[in-house]
Amino acid sequence: MSTGLREYLDGPHKAVRDVVRDGLAANAGLLDAGLDLSRDEYRDQVLAVMQQVTAERHTGRGFPKEFGGQGDLGGFIAGFETLAFGDLSLMVKAGVQFGLFAGAILHLGTSGHHERYLTDAIEGRLLGCFAMTETGHGSNVQALGTTATYDPATDEFVVHTPTAAARKDYIGNAARHGRMAAVFAQLVVGGETHGVHCLLVPIRTPDGESMPGVTLSDCGPKLGLNGVDNGRIVFDQVRVPRTALLDRYAQVDADGTYSSEIENPDRRFFTMLGTLVQGRVSVGGAAINASKVALTIAIRYADRRRQFGAPGSAEEALLLDYRMHQRRLLPLLARTYALHFAQAELVDEFVRIFGSDGTDNAEGGLGDRAEHDQRALEAHAAGTKAIGTWHATETIQMCREACGGAGYLAENRLAALKADTEVFTTFEGDNTVLLQLVAKGLLTNYRESFGKLDPLGTARFIAAQAVEIAVEKTALRTVVERLRDAVPNRNDATDPDAGLRDDAYHCGMVRFREEHMLAGVARRLKNGIDAGEDVFEVFNRCQDHVIAAGRAHVERVVLEAFLTAVQASPKGPVQDRLKELYDLHALATIEAERAWYIEHGRLSGPRSKAITALVNELCAAVRPHADELVEAFGVPGAAVDVPMVVPSQHE
Repeated sequence: MSTGLREYLDGPHKAVRDVVRDGLAANAGLLDAGLDLSRDEYRDQVLAVMQQVTAERHTGRGFPKEFGGQGDLGGFIAGFETLAFGDLSLMVKAGVQFGLFAGAILHLGTSGHHERYLTDAIEGRLLGCFAMTETGHGSNVQALGTTATYDPATDEFVVHTPTAAARKDYIGNAARHGRMAAVFAQLVVGGETHGVHCLLVPIRTPDGESMPGVTLSDCGPKLGLNGVDNGRIVFDQVRVPRTALLDRYAQVDADGTYSSEIENPDRRFFTMLGTLVQGRVSVGGAAINASKVALTIAIRYADRRRQFGAPGSAEEALLLDYRMHQRRLLPLLARTYALHFAQAELVDEFVRIFGSDGTDNAEGGLGDRAEHDQRALEAHAAGTKAIGTWHATETIQMCREACGGAGYLAENRLAALKADTEVFTTFEGDNTVLLQLVAKGLLTNYRESFGKLDPLGTARFIAAQAVEIAVEKTALRTVVERLRDAVPNRNDATDPDAGLRDDAYHCGMVRFREEHMLAGVARRLKNGIDAGEDVFEVFNRCQDHVIAAGRAHVERVVLEAFLTAVQASPKGPVQDRLKELYDLHALATIEAERAWYIEHGRLSGPRSKAITALVNELCAAVRPHADELVEAFGVPGAAVDVPMVVPSQHE
């Protein structure tokens, strides 16, 4: 069964995933490098392995063929996700180089930039950075302080860091290996600021020295990912030619005339950032795969390690036979499967919008339909990344605890997984901010007049639309009435077990919660605004509700993606195992929010207890197949054959 299930999980890019698995197996020594080498030696070894992978042409898979790529964006993302089965510093460094730096050149540049830089970037000869984040402006990209001022006398941009808060911070590849940076800065032309744009700025000479006016420093030791050379960059009146501007969405001519096909500056900014969504898509997938590694280790350990046993028995019981141990690990296993299929749906949508070679074929502004699709994709990616990375943090921690003292030893890899994935919840977008983005998209369609993600901008936008949302009572009432047929209320006490494994019941419950929370947010916003309160204060008071609504939406999307995957799976053992996992995930999701459902009259006390009892039964049903279910992830042996799970002489 595990072979067929693995093929189904690997999907259409199985061959790519297997190639990456083989490469990770061949470089298994990198898994111990962080423990055995100095920080600089570790960083250099990570670079050496990345260049080896590059030489084998895997990293260019998603780029256009005319620049040395293979025009296979889906395969590129599948390969990147699979790198998370190995050393995560390698995965992140590859993400910086190929997803962010080369991706910025591809998506924000034009033919001149592509011809001059792209081949060298995707073949690893030009090592680069993605210099967006600043010390004082983390997630608020639109307020970045770095400036790029055009000087018509020399036909150059002058890149400058005006304050300490504008220092570029946490920049991968900046401390040791990077030679050029894609720098995001406020573009100033003719005394007028045109918002954030991206320029290519050399930061090191070919022999590794800092370029004149560029100050580079090391962020130093981190909680994890110490194989990535994160650094800080300060610019002091650094001059670059006008052609350094990545000018797909805006141009500056030699006379100092600024032009763009997208007239609205906010729309232009979000269009530019939207092309860089690949990083968010990839990080979410990598986090889900890191969860698979942890679960493989912990479940294999629990299926071998014995502890206590029945009174009077000479044989101790396996950890995984204990109900509480099943409760700790198996719902997380089911949720990992759910997120795997949700991620696969997201990648399919990403490839559909951006094309198989990573280009969306829109030289200037996007058409209305394309823009709508891109906005929807951004929200989808934001939500999946947030839920996937939070899941990784929870799962790896639980796996560590479930392995006791053995899980705390570095040799058993859970410590490195915990440390290396910790930052996933805040890079490529802080998860809380990302769920706010999701909720904003749910409350109303994107409008050109809305151009800020900060709380004040969001509040103003929602204020303008709250009435429209709130008065859609007919449609909302129709949804609620329909759900009453599928979702039992307090009257279900007569038959609390009825329909608990019904797919329609699961979907109805999570959809009702999403719709109810969105309607509740709209009402609260409308009431506050109607009362004449300050819009910022209204939004700030509701912010937790807004974010909870965003999360409820993503939970529904994940559940439905899992159900779709189960229904499309090969009939027989594969579908049987997936259906058990789906039921476990669905009911554990409802169980986790049972207080909310009870508060809102959608769950009786007896039915709540029946759900808990069925979750226990499903854990018992999944338990005999747990080893096969993690084996189907296909994690390379070196990553999971840790000392605590290698069979001992006592087995």
